[in-house]
Amino acid sequence: MSKTAYGDVVAQTSAEDATYAKVTWRLIPFLFLCYVFAYLDRVNVGFAKLQMLADLKFSETIYGLGAGIFFIGYFIFEVPSNIALHRFGARKWIARIMLSWGVLSGMMIFVKTPTAFYVLRFLLGVAEAGFFPGIILYLTYWYPSSRRAKITAMFMTGIPIAGVIGGPLSGWILNSFTGVGGMAGWRWLFLLEALPSIIGGIVVLMYLDDNIRGAKWLSADEKDLLHKGLANESEHIEVHSAKGAFSNRRVWVLCLCYFGIIMGLYGIGFWLPTLIKATGVADAFNVGLLTTIPYGAAAVAMVLLGRSSDRSKERRWHVALPAIVGAAGLVASTLVPHNVALAVGSLTFATIGILGALCQFWAIPPAFLGGVAAAAGIALINSVGNLAGFVSPYLVGWIKDVTHSTDMGLYCVAISLVVAAGVVLTMPKKVVNR
Repeated sequence: MSKTAYGDVVAQTSAEDATYAKVTWRLIPFLFLCYVFAYLDRVNVGFAKLQMLADLKFSETIYGLGAGIFFIGYFIFEVPSNIALHRFGARKWIARIMLSWGVLSGMMIFVKTPTAFYVLRFLLGVAEAGFFPGIILYLTYWYPSSRRAKITAMFMTGIPIAGVIGGPLSGWILNSFTGVGGMAGWRWLFLLEALPSIIGGIVVLMYLDDNIRGAKWLSADEKDLLHKGLANESEHIEVHSAKGAFSNRRVWVLCLCYFGIIMGLYGIGFWLPTLIKATGVADAFNVGLLTTIPYGAAAVAMVLLGRSSDRSKERRWHVALPAIVGAAGLVASTLVPHNVALAVGSLTFATIGILGALCQFWAIPPAFLGGVAAAAGIALINSVGNLAGFVSPYLVGWIKDVTHSTDMGLYCVAISLVVAAGVVLTMPKKVVNR
């Protein structure tokens, strides 16, 4: 290559990196913050449980069913919601999702009976359906697959950061607001943690752009560069229609894989405070502080995994190996039930593995799904996989009521993660490693 040609390549690469950096700084911090709010409102019931069950005389099974029924509503409305986002635009649809789930999450303060608990959790799932797959779809409007693993990982660190922020915050609210205004601490927890989502929904309407074409903060040259990157990627897309997404065997394989990973995610998400409390940590605020350790470590690991995956263009093992680590961490946590340091250490490995597998998984579907097929396929995978969000907490809760221990439940979750690791390795390398 001549010096001139080499210089042109360097200049083009520099301009491309600068443009994508501009897009990333504009979109990712805001979407990340929205996801923190979403995940916090979804799993804060795990902290409310520390007071709510005794206050309302709910059993572990009632809690598990209520925590999990969220995902039934989520499952039913996921695909229609994502297709609506593709049709009507991300700005209005994401704002609608955030406003409705914020209001419903705040309404949890009125729960007094198991029926009310079930109904509101179901409606919360209906309201939030489409948010996560919608954001994954939205990122495909801006980034080619070669950059998507790192970007997806950056966005999805919202899960562990919600734990880092939400743990101490939730524990503090439970301790500090109990009895204020004659209301229980867990009711204040739902009310106060719903407010950011409502505010965020309003901000979405003013801040977010539907696509590259509508971004006034990009120059014409920058828009052309971004469109060119996406056009080059579209040559490798195999499935473009919604019907093709539903009939594609690989989509259903990924549904099974994702189901196993989500079993792990909500095994951790809904039970981590309880598992830490069971080691002998009584104070809710201290429980919250200790949950920051697994989530903080996972946030760092997710970003490093994303960089590694994009650099090597390898996707399958970047999902499989973390899933196996997650399974091992869950099993190890059952072997040290009364040792706080060892239990938190084991749960940290479990959280790193589960969240690492989760974020790397989402680099795979857009590698062969495009257009409305991406909208339908991503939503289908997420909705079927998230049925595990119903199965996992209910299963662990039922097993705990029957055996008075979470161990057997955690073993079931660990097996699901190992199955997910095996399933993802059946995906052809030439399809997913891009």
